[in-house]
Amino acid sequence: MSVFLLQMIAMILINKRVFERSHIPSEVNRNILDKNASIVGNIVWLLAMVYSVFLPLQLGTLLFYVGLAVFIVGLIFITIATYNFITTPVDQLITKGVYKISRHPMYFATFLICIGSGIATKSLPFSFLSIIMALCFYHEASIEEKYCLNKYGSVYQEYKKKTPKLIGIPRISE
Repeated sequence: MSVFLLQMIAMILINKRVFERSHIPSEVNRNILDKNASIVGNIVWLLAMVYSVFLPLQLGTLLFYVGLAVFIVGLIFITIATYNFITTPVDQLITKGVYKISRHPMYFATFLICIGSGIATKSLPFSFLSIIMALCFYHEASIEEKYCLNKYGSVYQEYKKKTPKLIGIPRISE
């Protein structure tokens, strides 16, 4: 789970404006569901991060290798997404790299990393926390969609037509 802390530190050190772009501005209006989903998602993420420290890996088992593979795919995905995020000018829509195949690659990668960790440790509670967190982050992605539509207009609308929200989820009129 330290991957996410390293990612945030890298963004802050490289460019504070890039880090600020990684969060939805506070002036965006959120209803009570939006606020609660965000709070729950962040609390679950924090719980999962702390809990992960105490989970023993199931070394030498098939589940360990499956979980490790999923984790590594997520790690590669989040590394590329972070690089794409950092190297795109702050005022531009990010559409390069993994953003060509997912509008929210960091949320997708986070889910892969967490679920891979749950599998590698054979922990149903951790996997359950990962799924709850993914649902909250999916809701957060919907809020980001509204913000991006407002900020980028027709450019974002075209991007939405070409790029799925998350990998593996069919495009639905949104």
